[in-house]
Amino acid sequence: MTSKYEGIANALIHDILSNRYQVGDRLPSERDMAARFETNRGAVREAMKKLEHLGLAEIQPGGARVKDRTEASLDVIGHLLSQGASPDPVLVDQILVVMSSLMTVAAEQVTELATDDELQKIRDLARPLVDGELDEEAHALARFELFGSIMETSGNLPLQLIAKTIFEQFGPHLLPIIQTAKPDREAFRVIARQLEQGLTSRDLPAVRATFAAISDLNRQNMMKAIENAQVQKEANQP
Repeated sequence: MTSKYEGIANALIHDILSNRYQVGDRLPSERDMAARFETNRGAVREAMKKLEHLGLAEIQPGGARVKDRTEASLDVIGHLLSQGASPDPVLVDQILVVMSSLMTVAAEQVTELATDDELQKIRDLARPLVDGELDEEAHALARFELFGSIMETSGNLPLQLIAKTIFEQFGPHLLPIIQTAKPDREAFRVIARQLEQGLTSRDLPAVRATFAAISDLNRQNMMKAIENAQVQKEANQP
């Protein structure tokens, strides 16, 4: 259940991200917001602390001013994804590009630094995708385990924390859409085989090329899934 201050914070976040308030604008006073939301000033102050924590507002003597969203924390991603009736395809694509870049760096470090046993574990996780005998749910789980193992094996803590934060913001809003995506099994089979071979020979260019192909495939699948979800939503409207 959403608390009173969280409801206030979410409403103000929506106002800021939808450009009701522009960068540099002063937000309404505590008294005015307490009247708007029919609550006490203590709840308003708690809400303002959340906005400040997100980096969307700066509390100053006499009030608070809106900050540029480029100064916000990564936690604002989830709020941006929930702004419209469906996630903004441009923002989703940008997130996928970033996630792909993080995974590529992780894979490069694994290729260079992982032990032979660690590489064998990753190859073993890629093998079911090569064999191609998985149903859709098992196929999705296999991909998730493979990429998770690569990120974990990289041993790069800053990389892991950034990826985790983005995924936590991204996942809840996109999971229902992701579940409708129909991955190209044959394309993934080819890619998984290339990854397996690249890791075996510790071939950095091959590993980079593999993750570039994974990025293209993921972006195509996601954009198609978002388009299909939007069409379905419009068809269900009275």
